Amino acid sequence: MVDINKNKEFEIQRSQMLKNDLARRDITDPAVLETLDSIPRERFVPQKYASQAYADNPLPIGMGQTISQPYIVALMTQHLKLNDQCTVLEIGTGSGYQTAILAKLARKVCTIEKYDQLSESAQTVLASLNIKNVEFCISDGSKGWPDHTTFDRIIITAAAPSIPAPLIDQLNENGIMLVPLGDTNSQILTAFEKINGNLIETEICPVRFVKLTGEHGFDESD
Repeated sequence: MVDINKNKEFEIQRSQMLKNDLARRDITDPAVLETLDSIPRERFVPQKYASQAYADNPLPIGMGQTISQPYIVALMTQHLKLNDQCTVLEIGTGSGYQTAILAKLARKVCTIEKYDQLSESAQTVLASLNIKNVEFCISDGSKGWPDHTTFDRIIITAAAPSIPAPLIDQLNENGIMLVPLGDTNSQILTAFEKINGNLIETEICPVRFVKLTGEHGFDESD
């Protein structure tokens, strides 16, 4: 049985998050704000952390991974400049929260996750929310999408020492890629736009993500 009071409490918390942690800062895109208002973040965190779902901080989701704080999710989404014709590659499905937001704003999302347990959990939650325009893959995300499809947008939700080379090839002309670049302790969230085959770089802000491991990422032992 659905706990109506609990759902109402989450709605209030979500509204406060939008007002205090996003709109009062620099999240100004109405579509991004509307989308975050439509996605129940509490569904994407372990039950024991549900009461903290709308706090503006990351939360553990298992396998040494986290769900990013709402502000960072909104900021990255806003910088992707999505529309309903975009195809998106997401590296790091994680909880599936960012995936759900991307799927609401884009035509199609392809998302790669290293850990099958996280991917399967995300698939279950997105299916329960009737989000159908997502294709999942369990693989090394640093190697890109397996069939070498190209995308209008690429978002990497883990820290990388440099842009994985396969992802440069999979970004369409005039496409946008977001990646936290740096070492394992701190990074700079960086946007790249592909113009005439060249990547135009824009630094956004300091961030701290879990590391992207794999053939074109960090070594597991780093």
